[in-house]
Amino acid sequence: MIGFLDRLSRPFLRALDPEDAHNLALKALRLMPRGRPEPDPPELKVRAFGLNFPNPIGLAAGFDKNASAPDALLRLGFGFVEIGTLTPRPQLGNPRPRLFRLEADGGVINRLGFNNGGAAVALARLAARSREGGIVGVNIGANKDSVDRTEDYVRLIETFSAVASYFTVNVSSPNTPGLRNLQQAEALDELLSRVIEARERVRARSGQTPILVKIAPDLTLPELDDVVGVARQHRIDGMIVSNTTISRPSSLRDREKAKETGGLSGKPMFRLATRMLAETYVRTENAFPLIGVGGIDSGATAIAKIKAGATLVQLYTGLVYQGIGLVGRMKADIAAALKRGNRDSLAAMVGVDAADITAESWPT
Repeated sequence: MIGFLDRLSRPFLRALDPEDAHNLALKALRLMPRGRPEPDPPELKVRAFGLNFPNPIGLAAGFDKNASAPDALLRLGFGFVEIGTLTPRPQLGNPRPRLFRLEADGGVINRLGFNNGGAAVALARLAARSREGGIVGVNIGANKDSVDRTEDYVRLIETFSAVASYFTVNVSSPNTPGLRNLQQAEALDELLSRVIEARERVRARSGQTPILVKIAPDLTLPELDDVVGVARQHRIDGMIVSNTTISRPSSLRDREKAKETGGLSGKPMFRLATRMLAETYVRTENAFPLIGVGGIDSGATAIAKIKAGATLVQLYTGLVYQGIGLVGRMKADIAAALKRGNRDSLAAMVGVDAADITAESWPT
């Protein structure tokens, strides 16, 4: 039934302004009848960051910014859902229009700017669903006008530690001026030091909540060396590779919309994000797991991310073009690939192509 409604509604939603369509989809999810998804095959189970994931496919941050419908999304078959990006105070974000579909390319450009209702609203919703189970991560960021952006991350760690399955420290959005500067070695060192300290302060009441860092695909390799080095020094639990890109691949066909300011996601950034994933994997030397994001729109692209070094994957833009049925198809494709390879878990596939990918010419 859900698949039928998805196919029926998709042309209607695609005819709307992208942001209006997104808001309508969230409202529909909140009204969706409760039900249980089909159990996942045991071979799709993944253990990472001290958590047990029923399958490796997650919903990336940005879709459910305010924790409006995490349980409805989990019931669609995701192995985990990441809400946010959240900031301590409510934030309107950048002026509309700020979301653009590149239909011919299977991509999206956004310059939303961390629009969200603030920590208090999301905290109440997550606290109310705390007995529901399922893995719900919290993606955290800083208010645009904050005097001390690092303090914003600290406050959010303290605020959400009891209700977050894990935290994603977002220092890679291109839509908050200066935010990506927090990826620089000295700034990142201070940020992670204070974030880890904050987690330890609340550990007695909240337990050990994993902390991940989400990075940009536009880092140079020396910058990536610094980021991975700082992350390993602070013994973070994982990294997400990657956020949207400010680059515009030469292959883009929708040249007019490509001129819009903002971060590009979806199919056009698959090669760049996958290259950065492989580069990160070889640098981490299995110190912690990685989540691969960027351009995933099929089982084949998800498998490619895993072989490039991802223990888990996330998607968002792929849903815009293919609908929620994509999740089930991806799981079936991954299970079939494991069967063909006579593997009983995904762990044996992680990173097998990483070294070869890093030897290829750089994506343009």
